[in-house]
Amino acid sequence: MSILKKTLSHVGGCCRSSAQSVRTSSASSSGLFSGDKGLILRSQSTDVYQNLALEDWIDSNVDLQQRSILLLWRNRPAVVIGRHQNPWAECNLSFMRRAGIPLARRRSGGGTVFHDLGNLNLTFFTSKKAYDRQRNLRVITEALQRIRPELDVWATDRFDILLNRHFKISGSASRLGRKSSYHHCTLLYSADRSALTAVLRPSCPGIHSNATPSVPSPVTNLLEHAPTLQLDELLNSVIAKTAPKHDIFFSSSKYSEFNFKAESTLVDPDDESAFPGLGQAAAELRSWEWIFGKTPKFRIQATLKLVDHRAFSHSSGQLQMTIKNGVIESCELDVPADWLPRRLCSEVSSVLVGERFCRHRAAASVATMLRCENSDLQDRLANLCDALVAAMG
Repeated sequence: MSILKKTLSHVGGCCRSSAQSVRTSSASSSGLFSGDKGLILRSQSTDVYQNLALEDWIDSNVDLQQRSILLLWRNRPAVVIGRHQNPWAECNLSFMRRAGIPLARRRSGGGTVFHDLGNLNLTFFTSKKAYDRQRNLRVITEALQRIRPELDVWATDRFDILLNRHFKISGSASRLGRKSSYHHCTLLYSADRSALTAVLRPSCPGIHSNATPSVPSPVTNLLEHAPTLQLDELLNSVIAKTAPKHDIFFSSSKYSEFNFKAESTLVDPDDESAFPGLGQAAAELRSWEWIFGKTPKFRIQATLKLVDHRAFSHSSGQLQMTIKNGVIESCELDVPADWLPRRLCSEVSSVLVGERFCRHRAAASVATMLRCENSDLQDRLANLCDALVAAMG
């Protein structure tokens, strides 16, 4: 059954455990950010929107002139695009819908990444004056070299971390404010690489846009090259590198500017008493208006394959659309007149203008036209709608 007919039938009613533990304490809702010591925080949430909102909350509410913060967090499977990216050009939205993998847009720039529980995220919060991405990446590479000296890990000028000078295990993005900054990066420990490959494919091949494109790179997991590496072992080594005076293996004050406490603190982004307003911020990050509506203006050009199964007729058409703020601003359909009357072709274009660039919205809009047409035209309209939906990812 075509997506249009499925939509029409509903239109009437609506539209690896670790042997080693990380030293932690629990956060209290008061006094967490008092004092002048730097903090290492571990989020208890695995919700991508809550963790992105936690980043924003810390950046907006904590005096980073007085202390630095390292936030460690992981998410359930999710795809995260950069602030200035186009989701239709970056990821396989139809696969993500089928797999139940959410899409999020962060407030920092950079490229698209896949998160799951096998990926560790690290966010370094500092004053703008102390902003230093290469220093932050050295913390990670030296932490890895400490516990697995056989690993050849290297931070590039693009602020990625490579293994064996070829495979990417970490990518970076950052955000600079007037006085504060944060730099976050991924670290592939045991991520599902088959899922990563499946989701990081464009939905729409005919997009023309000035949005920031991602740069594809070969990736690997640390666990594939260091099978005995434990995640908590890695976390402890990172913590030791940022608080070296508390660790017997490090007497150097190389990273003393962090002034971190020797243990990490567990925090719950869902605790409104500790993080007032964070829930509302997470809701905003979940919204269609933020995820899709913030997409830079783009055009799509596509060839539509048209089939009339009753008449065993095949044809093709051309689609041109302009999308602004996620909404169809203009639509031009060029379909042979002997396949579909120009009147109907024009009506389809008209009903799509002003709608969200969304396959289900498009199907619902065209569905309203079916009742006025005979069965032959209904089938061709249904097929045209399926072709449109396929072009919209």
